[in-house]
Amino acid sequence: MRPLPVAAAACLLASVSSVTWSQEYPSRTIRIIVPVVAGGSNDVLARVIGERLRERFGQPVVVENRPGASQMLGSELTANAPPDGHTLMLPTATFASSVATRSKLPFDPLTDLTGVAMVGVGPFLVAVHPSVPVRNVKELIALARSKPGQIQYGSAGPGSIIHLATEVFAASTQLDLGHVPYKSGAPAVTATVAGEVPLVFMSMPSVWAQVKNNRLRAIAVTTGKRSPFVPDLPTIAEAGVPGYEASQWWGFLAPGKVNRDNIAKLNTEINRILLLEDMKKRLAAEGAEPVTMTAEAFTNFVHSEIAKWRKVVKERNISSS
Repeated sequence: MRPLPVAAAACLLASVSSVTWSQEYPSRTIRIIVPVVAGGSNDVLARVIGERLRERFGQPVVVENRPGASQMLGSELTANAPPDGHTLMLPTATFASSVATRSKLPFDPLTDLTGVAMVGVGPFLVAVHPSVPVRNVKELIALARSKPGQIQYGSAGPGSIIHLATEVFAASTQLDLGHVPYKSGAPAVTATVAGEVPLVFMSMPSVWAQVKNNRLRAIAVTTGKRSPFVPDLPTIAEAGVPGYEASQWWGFLAPGKVNRDNIAKLNTEINRILLLEDMKKRLAAEGAEPVTMTAEAFTNFVHSEIAKWRKVVKERNISSS
Protein backbone atom coordinates (compact mmCIF):
# COMPACT_ATOMS: atom_id res chain seq x y z
CA MET A 1 0.00 0.00 0.00
CA ARG A 2 1.43 3.35 -1.07
CA PRO A 3 1.80 5.98 1.68
CA LEU A 4 -0.49 8.98 1.50
CA PRO A 5 1.02 12.16 0.09
CA VAL A 6 1.95 14.62 2.80
CA ALA A 7 -0.87 17.04 1.88
CA ALA A 8 -3.49 14.26 1.89
CA ALA A 9 -2.23 12.92 5.21
CA ALA A 10 -2.40 16.38 6.71
CA CYS A 11 -5.99 16.80 5.52
CA LEU A 12 -6.96 13.41 6.96
CA LEU A 13 -5.32 14.26 10.28
CA ALA A 14 -7.10 17.62 10.40
CA SER A 15 -10.43 15.91 9.66
CA VAL A 16 -9.91 13.30 12.38
CA SER A 17 -8.78 15.99 14.84
CA SER A 18 -11.89 18.05 14.09
CA VAL A 19 -14.18 15.09 14.73
CA THR A 20 -12.31 14.17 17.91
CA TRP A 21 -12.43 17.78 19.14
CA SER A 22 -16.20 17.86 18.75
CA GLN A 23 -16.78 14.41 20.23
CA GLU A 24 -14.59 15.07 23.27
CA TYR A 25 -16.27 18.35 24.14
CA PRO A 26 -16.44 19.30 26.94
CA SER A 27 -13.08 17.96 28.07
CA ARG A 28 -12.66 20.04 31.24
CA THR A 29 -14.39 22.56 33.52
CA ILE A 30 -16.96 24.84 31.91
CA ARG A 31 -16.89 28.41 33.21
CA ILE A 32 -20.06 30.49 33.16
CA ILE A 33 -19.34 34.20 33.53
CA VAL A 34 -22.18 36.16 35.12
CA PRO A 35 -21.59 39.87 34.43
CA VAL A 36 -23.41 41.04 37.58
CA VAL A 37 -23.02 40.59 41.33
CA ALA A 38 -24.10 37.36 42.99
CA GLY A 39 -27.79 36.99 43.77
CA GLY A 40 -29.24 38.53 40.62
CA SER A 41 -31.59 36.67 38.30
CA ASN A 42 -28.91 35.63 35.81
CA ASP A 43 -26.65 34.51 38.67
CA VAL A 44 -29.41 32.25 40.00
CA LEU A 45 -30.23 30.87 36.56
CA ALA A 46 -26.56 30.26 35.74
CA ARG A 47 -26.14 28.16 38.88
CA VAL A 48 -29.29 26.12 38.28
CA ILE A 49 -28.53 25.46 34.61
CA GLY A 50 -24.83 24.94 35.37
CA GLU A 51 -25.65 22.14 37.79
CA ARG A 52 -27.78 20.44 35.13
CA LEU A 53 -24.99 20.78 32.57
CA ARG A 54 -22.57 19.22 35.07
CA GLU A 55 -24.89 16.22 35.41
CA ARG A 56 -25.28 15.83 31.65
CA PHE A 57 -21.67 16.43 30.58
CA GLY A 58 -19.87 14.85 33.54
CA GLN A 59 -17.58 17.87 33.81
CA PRO A 60 -17.42 20.53 36.54
CA VAL A 61 -19.28 23.79 35.88
CA VAL A 62 -18.25 26.89 37.81
CA VAL A 63 -20.04 30.24 37.94
CA GLU A 64 -17.83 33.30 38.04
CA ASN A 65 -19.36 36.69 38.91
CA ARG A 66 -17.58 39.49 37.06
CA PRO A 67 -19.69 42.62 37.54
CA GLY A 68 -18.77 46.01 36.16
CA ALA A 69 -19.50 48.55 33.42
CA SER A 70 -23.14 47.44 33.05
CA GLN A 71 -22.19 43.89 32.02
CA MET A 72 -19.42 45.02 29.65
CA LEU A 73 -16.56 43.79 31.87
CA GLY A 74 -17.86 40.22 31.83
CA SER A 75 -18.61 40.54 28.12
CA GLU A 76 -15.02 41.57 27.35
CA LEU A 77 -13.67 38.64 29.37
CA THR A 78 -15.91 36.25 27.47
CA ALA A 79 -15.05 37.74 24.07
CA ASN A 80 -11.33 37.32 24.81
CA ALA A 81 -11.57 33.80 26.24
CA PRO A 82 -10.22 30.82 24.25
CA PRO A 83 -12.89 29.92 21.66
CA ASP A 84 -13.18 26.29 22.74
CA GLY A 85 -16.66 26.31 24.28
CA HIS A 86 -15.44 26.07 27.86
CA THR A 87 -16.26 29.72 28.64
CA LEU A 88 -19.85 30.96 28.45
CA MET A 89 -21.63 34.07 29.66
CA LEU A 90 -25.20 34.54 30.87
CA PRO A 91 -26.21 38.20 30.42
CA THR A 92 -29.61 39.90 30.44
CA ALA A 93 -31.20 42.45 28.10
CA THR A 94 -28.95 45.07 29.70
CA PHE A 95 -26.12 43.62 27.60
CA ALA A 96 -27.78 44.97 24.44
CA SER A 97 -28.63 48.36 25.92
CA SER A 98 -25.11 48.76 27.32
CA VAL A 99 -23.57 47.96 23.94
CA ALA A 100 -25.93 50.47 22.33
CA THR A 101 -24.88 53.35 24.56
CA ARG A 102 -21.12 52.90 24.04
CA SER A 103 -19.48 54.27 20.94
CA LYS A 104 -16.24 52.40 21.71
CA LEU A 105 -15.74 48.96 23.20
CA PRO A 106 -12.59 46.82 23.52
CA PHE A 107 -14.39 44.04 21.64
CA ASP A 108 -16.87 43.76 18.77
CA PRO A 109 -20.22 42.60 20.21
CA LEU A 110 -21.37 41.41 16.78
CA THR A 111 -18.40 39.22 15.88
CA ASP A 112 -16.44 38.52 19.07
CA LEU A 113 -19.47 36.94 20.77
CA THR A 114 -21.99 34.44 19.46
CA GLY A 115 -25.32 33.14 20.68
CA VAL A 116 -25.54 29.71 22.28
CA ALA A 117 -29.11 29.50 23.55
CA MET A 118 -31.86 31.74 24.79
CA VAL A 119 -33.08 30.98 28.31
CA GLY A 120 -36.20 33.01 28.94
CA VAL A 121 -38.12 36.22 28.51
CA GLY A 122 -40.32 38.27 30.80
CA PRO A 123 -41.97 41.68 31.04
CA PHE A 124 -41.15 44.84 32.85
CA LEU A 125 -44.03 46.23 34.89
CA VAL A 126 -45.11 49.84 34.62
CA ALA A 127 -45.62 50.82 38.26
CA VAL A 128 -46.61 54.09 39.90
CA HIS A 129 -46.73 55.35 43.48
CA PRO A 130 -50.26 54.95 44.94
CA SER A 131 -50.58 58.72 45.27
CA VAL A 132 -50.37 59.15 41.49
CA PRO A 133 -53.96 59.57 40.25
CA VAL A 134 -53.74 57.09 37.36
CA ARG A 135 -54.94 53.51 36.98
CA ASN A 136 -54.02 52.82 33.38
CA VAL A 137 -51.61 53.91 30.67
CA LYS A 138 -54.02 56.33 29.01
CA GLU A 139 -54.46 58.19 32.29
CA LEU A 140 -50.69 58.23 32.78
CA ILE A 141 -50.20 59.75 29.33
CA ALA A 142 -52.88 62.36 30.00
CA LEU A 143 -51.31 63.30 33.33
CA ALA A 144 -47.81 63.58 31.87
CA ARG A 145 -49.07 65.75 29.01
CA SER A 146 -50.76 68.08 31.46
CA LYS A 147 -47.47 68.44 33.38
CA PRO A 148 -44.66 68.46 30.79
CA GLY A 149 -41.30 67.75 32.39
CA GLN A 150 -42.78 67.33 35.86
CA ILE A 151 -43.41 63.57 35.84
CA GLN A 152 -40.16 61.79 36.63
CA TYR A 153 -39.19 58.13 36.38
CA GLY A 154 -36.48 56.15 38.12
CA SER A 155 -34.04 53.86 36.33
CA ALA A 156 -31.16 51.51 37.09
CA GLY A 157 -28.73 54.04 35.63
CA PRO A 158 -28.01 55.87 32.37
CA GLY A 159 -28.20 53.52 29.41
CA SER A 160 -29.79 50.70 31.41
CA ILE A 161 -32.48 48.65 29.71
CA ILE A 162 -35.04 50.25 32.03
CA HIS A 163 -33.86 53.71 30.99
CA LEU A 164 -34.12 52.92 27.28
CA ALA A 165 -37.48 51.13 27.60
CA THR A 166 -38.96 54.19 29.32
CA GLU A 167 -37.45 56.54 26.75
CA VAL A 168 -39.08 54.55 23.95
CA PHE A 169 -42.40 54.91 25.77
CA ALA A 170 -41.84 58.68 26.08
CA ALA A 171 -40.92 58.98 22.41
CA SER A 172 -43.86 56.86 21.28
CA THR A 173 -46.31 59.03 23.23
CA GLN A 174 -44.50 62.36 22.72
CA LEU A 175 -44.14 62.84 26.46
CA ASP A 176 -41.59 64.97 28.29
CA LEU A 177 -40.57 62.75 31.22
CA GLY A 178 -37.77 63.50 33.66
CA HIS A 179 -35.10 60.82 34.12
CA VAL A 180 -33.72 60.12 37.61
CA PRO A 181 -30.94 57.51 37.39
CA TYR A 182 -29.99 55.32 40.36
CA LYS A 183 -27.06 52.96 40.80
CA SER A 184 -29.22 49.88 40.21
CA GLY A 185 -32.82 48.71 40.06
CA ALA A 186 -33.24 48.20 43.82
CA PRO A 187 -32.74 51.86 44.85
CA ALA A 188 -34.97 52.96 41.96
CA VAL A 189 -37.78 50.81 43.36
CA THR A 190 -37.11 52.08 46.89
CA ALA A 191 -37.31 55.67 45.63
CA THR A 192 -40.60 55.01 43.90
CA VAL A 193 -42.07 53.39 47.01
CA ALA A 194 -40.93 56.43 49.01
CA GLY A 195 -42.57 58.77 46.52
CA GLU A 196 -39.30 60.39 45.43
CA VAL A 197 -40.23 59.54 41.85
CA PRO A 198 -43.79 58.66 40.77
CA LEU A 199 -43.02 56.15 38.01
CA VAL A 200 -40.78 53.20 37.27
CA PHE A 201 -40.49 50.48 34.64
CA MET A 202 -39.05 47.44 36.43
CA SER A 203 -38.77 43.65 36.26
CA MET A 204 -41.46 41.66 38.04
CA PRO A 205 -39.32 40.18 40.83
CA SER A 206 -38.03 43.66 41.67
CA VAL A 207 -41.45 45.25 42.20
CA TRP A 208 -44.00 42.50 42.70
CA ALA A 209 -43.75 42.37 46.49
CA GLN A 210 -44.35 46.12 46.62
CA VAL A 211 -47.33 45.78 44.28
CA LYS A 212 -48.86 42.99 46.38
CA ASN A 213 -48.46 45.10 49.52
CA ASN A 214 -50.10 48.11 47.81
CA ARG A 215 -46.95 50.20 48.06
CA LEU A 216 -46.91 50.46 44.27
CA ARG A 217 -49.64 50.17 41.64
CA ALA A 218 -48.90 48.16 38.48
CA ILE A 219 -50.80 49.43 35.44
CA ALA A 220 -49.29 47.56 32.45
CA VAL A 221 -46.63 45.19 31.15
CA THR A 222 -44.10 46.10 28.48
CA THR A 223 -44.06 42.88 26.45
CA GLY A 224 -45.90 42.42 23.16
CA LYS A 225 -48.36 40.02 24.75
CA ARG A 226 -49.82 39.75 28.25
CA SER A 227 -47.85 37.88 30.85
CA PRO A 228 -49.36 34.63 32.17
CA PHE A 229 -48.14 35.70 35.62
CA VAL A 230 -50.23 38.90 35.61
CA PRO A 231 -52.90 38.19 32.97
CA ASP A 232 -55.15 41.03 34.10
CA LEU A 233 -52.53 43.65 33.28
CA PRO A 234 -52.75 44.94 29.70
CA THR A 235 -49.72 45.50 27.52
CA ILE A 236 -48.67 49.08 26.81
CA ALA A 237 -49.58 48.43 23.17
CA GLU A 238 -53.09 47.33 24.16
CA ALA A 239 -53.43 50.36 26.40
CA GLY A 240 -52.98 52.82 23.56
CA VAL A 241 -49.36 52.78 22.33
CA PRO A 242 -49.41 50.55 19.22
CA GLY A 243 -46.19 48.70 18.46
CA TYR A 244 -44.56 49.31 21.83
CA GLU A 245 -42.59 46.33 23.14
CA ALA A 246 -39.66 45.86 25.50
CA SER A 247 -38.69 42.81 27.49
CA GLN A 248 -36.23 41.37 29.94
CA TRP A 249 -34.39 38.37 28.53
CA TRP A 250 -31.65 35.95 29.50
CA GLY A 251 -29.41 33.85 27.29
CA PHE A 252 -25.99 32.26 26.85
CA LEU A 253 -23.22 33.78 24.75
CA ALA A 254 -19.78 32.37 23.89
CA PRO A 255 -16.62 33.64 22.18
CA GLY A 256 -17.31 34.24 18.51
CA LYS A 257 -15.12 31.52 16.98
CA VAL A 258 -16.25 28.53 19.02
CA ASN A 259 -16.60 25.32 17.02
CA ARG A 260 -20.17 25.14 15.68
CA ASP A 261 -20.55 21.49 16.73
CA ASN A 262 -19.76 22.45 20.31
CA ILE A 263 -22.26 25.32 20.15
CA ALA A 264 -24.89 22.92 18.81
CA LYS A 265 -24.20 20.45 21.63
CA LEU A 266 -24.59 23.17 24.24
CA ASN A 267 -27.74 24.46 22.57
CA THR A 268 -29.34 21.00 22.56
CA GLU A 269 -28.61 20.36 26.23
CA ILE A 270 -29.67 23.82 27.43
CA ASN A 271 -32.94 23.59 25.49
CA ARG A 272 -33.64 20.20 27.11
CA ILE A 273 -32.96 21.67 30.55
CA LEU A 274 -35.35 24.57 29.91
CA LEU A 275 -38.22 22.11 29.36
CA LEU A 276 -37.81 20.51 32.79
CA GLU A 277 -40.57 21.37 35.26
CA ASP A 278 -38.20 22.59 37.97
CA MET A 279 -36.54 24.90 35.45
CA LYS A 280 -39.91 26.33 34.42
CA LYS A 281 -40.65 27.01 38.09
CA ARG A 282 -37.28 28.70 38.56
CA LEU A 283 -37.94 30.97 35.60
CA ALA A 284 -41.46 31.66 36.82
CA ALA A 285 -39.95 32.98 40.06
CA GLU A 286 -38.24 35.58 37.87
CA GLY A 287 -41.50 36.40 36.09
CA ALA A 288 -40.23 34.70 32.96
CA GLU A 289 -41.12 31.92 30.57
CA PRO A 290 -38.57 29.55 29.00
CA VAL A 291 -37.73 30.16 25.35
CA THR A 292 -35.99 27.55 23.21
CA MET A 293 -34.39 28.49 19.92
CA THR A 294 -31.39 27.61 17.81
CA ALA A 295 -28.03 29.23 18.45
CA GLU A 296 -28.30 31.04 15.12
CA ALA A 297 -31.74 32.39 15.97
CA PHE A 298 -30.53 33.65 19.34
CA THR A 299 -27.51 35.32 17.73
CA ASN A 300 -29.83 37.08 15.30
CA PHE A 301 -32.12 38.09 18.17
CA VAL A 302 -29.25 39.66 20.13
CA HIS A 303 -28.05 41.53 17.06
CA SER A 304 -31.56 42.85 16.43
CA GLU A 305 -31.80 44.02 20.05
CA ILE A 306 -28.50 45.89 19.73
CA ALA A 307 -29.67 47.54 16.50
CA LYS A 308 -33.01 48.46 18.07
CA TRP A 309 -31.45 50.14 21.10
CA ARG A 310 -28.74 51.84 19.05
CA LYS A 311 -31.50 53.51 17.06
CA VAL A 312 -33.16 54.67 20.28
CA VAL A 313 -29.86 55.96 21.68
CA LYS A 314 -29.22 57.99 18.54
CA GLU A 315 -32.73 59.40 18.30
CA ARG A 316 -32.92 60.30 22.01
CA ASN A 317 -29.27 61.41 22.30
CA ILE A 318 -28.59 59.02 25.20
CA SER A 319 -25.20 58.17 26.63
CA SER A 320 -24.05 55.78 29.34
CA SER A 321 -22.72 58.60 31.52
